[in-house]
Amino acid sequence: MKQKRLITQLGYIILLAILAGCATTAKDPQDPLEGWNRGVQTFNDKLDDYLMKPVAKGYQWVMPSFADQGVSNFFSNINDIGVTVNDLLQFKILQTGMDGSRFIVNTVAGVAGFVDVATMIDLPKHHEDFDQTIGVWGISTGPYLVLPFFGPSSPRGVVGLAGDAAMNPISYILASGVVTGLFGLNAIDLRADNLANERIATEAAVDRYAFFKSAYFQQRKYLIYDGNLPEGEDLLEIDEEFNKDNLAPVRPY
Repeated sequence: MKQKRLITQLGYIILLAILAGCATTAKDPQDPLEGWNRGVQTFNDKLDDYLMKPVAKGYQWVMPSFADQGVSNFFSNINDIGVTVNDLLQFKILQTGMDGSRFIVNTVAGVAGFVDVATMIDLPKHHEDFDQTIGVWGISTGPYLVLPFFGPSSPRGVVGLAGDAAMNPISYILASGVVTGLFGLNAIDLRADNLANERIATEAAVDRYAFFKSAYFQQRKYLIYDGNLPEGEDLLEIDEEFNKDNLAPVRPY
């Protein structure tokens, strides 16, 4: 029921975006909903300035570094379940075995994932999600779409979010308060980890909106092609490790 409700809500968001976009004239063919998108980005920026960023800074100040890393490792370990499923759906058989092993090792030897033992034994973290999977299947990303609370996305990205939620075991916990608390903690932890990256990306942008839009499409393409972009296509002039490992500036919040 929770998954159906999530998909329905995301569907309403897309419908509202389409209706809002019909009333505007966009210059960028990849961004026909620019009027809606800029408005939502402004909303997200204000929400981030007045709520998420202060909370993230407080969380970072209160949490000892080892505890902060442990929380990040815990949610990363849960994410490896979806990563493994998406590996398989993309027919990456070797990587499926590696990421499945990574989850087992960290869950057992890493105390439910709080310690990243897998990386210590050369089982690196991979980034695979359902948006990438259906992109590999040949589904185009569609127009740019900024979602309330979630930020840069697309119609394919919305389907990806629903698919990732279905692969996350937290979604199936019956106690709604626990689910809300865990997802909230994950959001705060991610925002705290991304404070420095967001500042660098914002300072590098002449037009913040255009920068994040371009970064979103380039990052999605980078991940779908596993970094082996078609000849003649390059990433933004930002350090590759900044793009690849931190998934920024695609996630500014």
